[in-house]
Amino acid sequence: MKSNPKWHRDEIILALDLYFSPDRGSVDSKNPKIIALSNLLRSLPLDLERPDPIKFRNVNGVARKLANFMSLDKKNYSGKGLEGASKLDKLLFEEFIDKKAQLKKLAVEITKAVTDPLIKEEIFKIEEDEQTTQDSVEEGSILYKLHKVRERAAAIIKLKKEATLKKEGKLICEVCGFDFHVSYGDIGKGFIECHHRTPLSSITASTKTSLKDLALVCSNCHRMLHKDINVLSVEGLRERMMRR
Repeated sequence: MKSNPKWHRDEIILALDLYFSPDRGSVDSKNPKIIALSNLLRSLPLDLERPDPIKFRNVNGVARKLANFMSLDKKNYSGKGLEGASKLDKLLFEEFIDKKAQLKKLAVEITKAVTDPLIKEEIFKIEEDEQTTQDSVEEGSILYKLHKVRERAAAIIKLKKEATLKKEGKLICEVCGFDFHVSYGDIGKGFIECHHRTPLSSITASTKTSLKDLALVCSNCHRMLHKDINVLSVEGLRERMMRR
């Protein structure tokens, strides 16, 4: 039987948050907080194969992961811990050891998103892309997909298009100026995509999208904005294009 997949960034964020918690308790399979974390990890809307569903993120495995962190914790742990921490474990441990408040915020928002049945269902519907398959988004795939859920809400998109048409008389990309109607004729009339301007670090499960949060963009510019979503803004991408 194939082994279960490597831990995803979102999973390590949640596990690290518990590890750094001052009231974490003992690192063993009887700890109620480790049991609760195991249950949460097993419910995450991540595209992970589970060849051994019984052992997938079970309590023993979660306890071992926290014991792996002990082997990396030279500041707070004088023991040896368990060897076997992954490259991603080490990377995220170093990333968050001095940013525990940020780590806590991410863990809280991931947990809120996946424990809300309606939001979780919408996240499940979001397709995988380059960022999620490479597990490369700093805030994790779940909040990245929540970003996509927010920018695809049909009602607010309709209002955004209507308001823009009333004001500008046309729908053009706010980055490059592309007009689907002009380029493709009637088939392109009314077509354009919406990008959520709110940075991933500020996305929350309770975020309510307003018209000012959305930017109208063409498909190509939208793809570029998501390719470097932690850095690029609509204005930043526009300036980059103008410089070229």
